[in-house]
Amino acid sequence: MTRWLQHVAQAFAWLGGLVASAVAVMTVVSIIKRATGFMPVQGDVEITQFGIALCISLCLPWCQLQKANIIVDFFTQRLAARSNHWLDALGALLLALMCGLLAWRTSVGAVGAREVSETSMILSLPMWWAYASLAPGLALSALVALMQAAAHARGTDLLPPAEGI
Repeated sequence: MTRWLQHVAQAFAWLGGLVASAVAVMTVVSIIKRATGFMPVQGDVEITQFGIALCISLCLPWCQLQKANIIVDFFTQRLAARSNHWLDALGALLLALMCGLLAWRTSVGAVGAREVSETSMILSLPMWWAYASLAPGLALSALVALMQAAAHARGTDLLPPAEGI
């Protein structure tokens, strides 16, 4: 299960990176067009908002799996390893609950936006697309954090720390 989780999280992160790259290229094109007197990319702000939100949700599972989130350990540096594992388990469990809640609510939001045919202001893109696209990354983040919480409660790590981080 851990290998599967690692592969899926990495695939999500690659996809998130591609989305961020596409948004960056679109932004540069829009700025160049605007600076040279041409019409900028229509709806560039909407596309950026949707794209970066998607990128973040897709990259969260890999970030959590690699322990790349910010950790403030100033007060816990001198605690025993077992105590730190319990604190890490609690933190991972809270993150799992938060990401699970966000995945659920974005899914509910997608259904609601689809039912009322809500669209974006400039491009008239269906808003349910944006909401629905966030749910898989958030759900995977919840699963990663839940598995990490269980591993920490056993006094182990889900994966060994990545080199170079």
